[in-house]
Amino acid sequence: MEIAVEPPDSVTVIAPIGTKEEQILEKVKRKARWIIEQIVSFRHMNYTAIEREFVNGESFMYLGRNYALQIEVNSSAKKPEVRLFRGKFIVTAKDKNEKEIREAMELWYRTKAKEIVAQRVKYYQKFFNLQPTAIKIKEQKKRWGSCTAKNELLFNWRCIMAKSNALDYIIVHEMCHMYHKDHSKAFWDLMASVLPDYETRKAWLKNYGVRMDL
Repeated sequence: MEIAVEPPDSVTVIAPIGTKEEQILEKVKRKARWIIEQIVSFRHMNYTAIEREFVNGESFMYLGRNYALQIEVNSSAKKPEVRLFRGKFIVTAKDKNEKEIREAMELWYRTKAKEIVAQRVKYYQKFFNLQPTAIKIKEQKKRWGSCTAKNELLFNWRCIMAKSNALDYIIVHEMCHMYHKDHSKAFWDLMASVLPDYETRKAWLKNYGVRMDL
């Protein structure tokens, strides 16, 4: 069973098929204090989702920095190509088709996420005896990452928009789940042993995570 709290005050419970309503309510009651804490923390956040237009000058995040978009129209271009050059996201495309530009940028982010996440998992492997069975970049709307029962590490492609130390928080968080599938004290103690300042990194994600999207 899983409980998610989203700004400003949405509480969602995902439970296995056949779970009795009484069991779900009991779980929510046990987590009541945590749920209230999350909702209160959202009061000081700007949680309005960004509405993208994909026009020149629009700002996009990559590793915590903002880069302006520059669209270069080339009628001979077969499909949009994205590159980061001199502090700008430069997209070369046959026209300014928003859907195609969005898809090209998402592919760029996914490619970078696959490359850099794998590098950071390798870096932090020295702190862990267990190794992930796989590292995958996925579409995950509700979370930055997850760890399966088989210790596959799944990461939201948007996590590559986070600044480096926040990205490392996401990676170490999921690596700790190879040992502890919950968020028990043992889990957070393991997190602290690898990243003593994990709470600061976590707070950055809470404050800026809404901007990490296309």
